[in-house]
Amino acid sequence: MVCVKSANNIMEAGKNKRLDALVLEAKRYQKDREGTYRERALKMYPWVCGRCSREFTRLNLQELTVHHRDHDHDNNPADGSNWELLCVYCHDNEHSRYIDQVRYGSASAGEAEEGGTTHNPFDGLAGLLKK
Repeated sequence: MVCVKSANNIMEAGKNKRLDALVLEAKRYQKDREGTYRERALKMYPWVCGRCSREFTRLNLQELTVHHRDHDHDNNPADGSNWELLCVYCHDNEHSRYIDQVRYGSASAGEAEEGGTTHNPFDGLAGLLKK
C-alpha cells in the first residue's frame, strides 16, 4: 500500500511540474509581449486614464493598463495609434462594453433602437464658438 501511494505522489508531482512549467511559460510570453508595448506606451503618453482622467504616479502605475482600441493585442504599431492608457476600472468597463456589443449588437441601453445615440453633447458647439 505504501508503494502505491508513493507512486501516485510521484506521478502527481510530475504532472504538477509540467503544469507549473506551462503556466510559467505562458506568463513569461505574456510579460514579454506586454513589456514591449507597455513600456513604449508609458513613455509616449501621460500617465492619465483616457476615460476618467485619473492621474498616476510610480506608486500606483501598476493600475494603469494599455488598452488596444481595436481589441487586437498583436496590433502594436510603432506610433502607438492603437493604444490608450486606461485605469484598470475603465479598462474592465471598456472590455465589458465590447463583449456586450459583440453579443447583443451595437444598440445598448443608452442608444435608440433604430438610429444610434439620442443625445449629442456637441450639438450647437459651432454656434457657441462663433460668439
